[in-house]
Amino acid sequence: MHTWPGSAYPLGATFDGSGTNFALFSEGAERVELCLFGARGGESRVDLVEVDAFVWHVYVPNIQPGQRYGYRVHGPYDPASGQRFNPAKLLLDPYAKAVEGAVRWGQPVYGYTFGEPDSRNDDDSADDMMKGVVINPFFDWAGDRRPETPYAETVIYEAHVRGLTMRHPAIPDEMRGTYSAVAHPAIIEHLSKLGVTAIELMPVHQFVDDAILQQKGLSNYWGYNSISYFAPHNRYAATGDRGQQVQEFKGMVRALHAAGIEVILDVVYNHTAEGNHLGPTLSMRGIDNAAYYKLDDDRRYYTDYTGTGNSLNVRNPHSLQLIMDSLRYWVIDMHVDGFRFDLASALAREFYDVDRLSTFFELVQQDPVVSQVKLIAEPWDVGPGGYQVGNFPPQWTEWNGKYRDTVRDFWRGEPQALGEFASRLTGSSDLYEHSGRRPVASVNFVTAHDGFTLRDLVSYNEKHNEANGEDGRDGADDNRSDNFGVEGPTDDPAVLTLRARQQRNFLATLLLSQGVPMLLHGDELGRTQQGNNNGYAQDNEVTWVDWDAADLPLLEFTAAMSRLRRDHPTFRRRRFFEGRPVQRDVGAPLPDIAWLRPDGTLMQPDDWESGFGRAVGVFLNGQGIREEDRRGEPIRDRHFIVLFNAGDDIIDFHIPVVEYSPDWEVVIDTAGERADSALLRPGDTVRLAAKSLLVLSEHPRVEREVDHSVAASLAALAGAPAPAHAPRGQVRT
Repeated sequence: MHTWPGSAYPLGATFDGSGTNFALFSEGAERVELCLFGARGGESRVDLVEVDAFVWHVYVPNIQPGQRYGYRVHGPYDPASGQRFNPAKLLLDPYAKAVEGAVRWGQPVYGYTFGEPDSRNDDDSADDMMKGVVINPFFDWAGDRRPETPYAETVIYEAHVRGLTMRHPAIPDEMRGTYSAVAHPAIIEHLSKLGVTAIELMPVHQFVDDAILQQKGLSNYWGYNSISYFAPHNRYAATGDRGQQVQEFKGMVRALHAAGIEVILDVVYNHTAEGNHLGPTLSMRGIDNAAYYKLDDDRRYYTDYTGTGNSLNVRNPHSLQLIMDSLRYWVIDMHVDGFRFDLASALAREFYDVDRLSTFFELVQQDPVVSQVKLIAEPWDVGPGGYQVGNFPPQWTEWNGKYRDTVRDFWRGEPQALGEFASRLTGSSDLYEHSGRRPVASVNFVTAHDGFTLRDLVSYNEKHNEANGEDGRDGADDNRSDNFGVEGPTDDPAVLTLRARQQRNFLATLLLSQGVPMLLHGDELGRTQQGNNNGYAQDNEVTWVDWDAADLPLLEFTAAMSRLRRDHPTFRRRRFFEGRPVQRDVGAPLPDIAWLRPDGTLMQPDDWESGFGRAVGVFLNGQGIREEDRRGEPIRDRHFIVLFNAGDDIIDFHIPVVEYSPDWEVVIDTAGERADSALLRPGDTVRLAAKSLLVLSEHPRVEREVDHSVAASLAALAGAPAPAHAPRGQVRT
């Protein structure tokens, strides 16, 4: 086969219209062979004789898109020194843009003989391995525009390509579970109705089904088992896996963009599917094990901060280059709008501890491409000191696990949660303000893929993971849930009513909170996993959204809450509350926020730990936003009062009175008990049902001077000193 020297950059297989350049990094290799596979399975090998800065490269004329390929890398096999080269094992290019096939588990894909971990096995793995595919990089992006939705206006929808679409009746059977299905008009219409501005897709990088799961008749549904950081997962393509999946993915992005919806990818750069020292040899382990993976002092073994057997070696410049090249590729070539980094703390461990000044964060900070998209951290890993909520650099937003835990605790009636609940509702200034970040640094969520669905959160006290085949050892035990007296399904109308109300409470709280809300797919439809809080292996009806069983009233409620948030900047401020008076157009100045007791007076420091622990109100000054719109005009909105009652008893809340007070109308009642449209006047009492939430809006047309003889007057709101923070330094009032 005639070849040319080619180029060391870019890495991977790059088609230029006439042929393809192949480039592979390996510092420890002694010889590298490019393996080309014909349509009928024959293998041709090409020696890569050109090496520049440890990059082996060759240009092969006439190699066209659709060509399958892999590598065989020669070098020492010495596990004790961290070297695991073995040319009998066909290796997937870490830079492959598309992947064909799947791993067929058995002895050939392992570098050692079963039962002898330090041995070397020379069974050829080519017939059992997935192959890289040369792709056509050209795509018609004409007319595509990134929505570039500001964080403050963002509503994220966490979704799984298959789980979201496999049971949708409007999607053709052959299209379900694919990128094309996500781009189907029925899905886009649903997302638009919910006010979703960004869909966050669970892992779509090519991943591997674990051998142990296949033996149980299960699969790696979630996809947190990446083997290629450039290739879209081939099983999610309706068009095939010979490179067409790339075009299909791009088509999905273009369709979502046309609807104003951003695409965020859940990415797994902290580990790969090759596992620990007993794992298979599929790619990086056989290409340069010591460069790509973090090894223990005994270099036969891997440092594991992820619970998967290995951790990527972010101290090595070539591993970091792999990550950064991947991120840039998905932004530039695939037009995605951001990333959610799985177990992001692991990427900050250059040595042992988590370091917010690590090289990875420095690279992201200065990168002109990656720094301009949405960056969301899952701010923990399984290593010591891995829980880092609030500690990521200023450019990052974070999944706020403290928000999830606190909101769950509040609504199940934990009194000690009140002070922290107030902080989480107002953007978690205690976590993010110290680093110069704003409320949008907090990605708020009550449920996510990992844990109960929203419906299960109010239906189960215990996890029910029997289908996973792990005897209940998997999944979290601390779910902070409440089944309201019956475990699982019930016909009891009182229990069903309360569960429905709690779902509305959670959704309303989420969409009224400062920060960036994230919905879990199907929560708006009442999706259940029958109490399974760890559906990672359930690629079936357990985890798929059942559209035919949709809770339509809950869907309408969620859409209404999303519209309320969209229409009123009071609930999506870009800056933290300050608690000091703001001069309104008329009347005395009012603070931008004030916390209220049920009797209509201001919360005092002792109240945060007292009997008011299950009920609180908050006044939000729509004239005190202290921000400007894109035209430079001051942002003005109505005043709102939000009343929360997480207790088991009805509470009478007194409407506060200030020097210049509006009338109020109820715009949201999660108990559904206020059907009338009568306005509430200052000093009136409003009945708040047990386990319910009310949103009162300043009536836009009726404003009047208030009789100052009203006993419940709150003129003190205008200037009375208040504590800088609630107990534990959480909330400015």
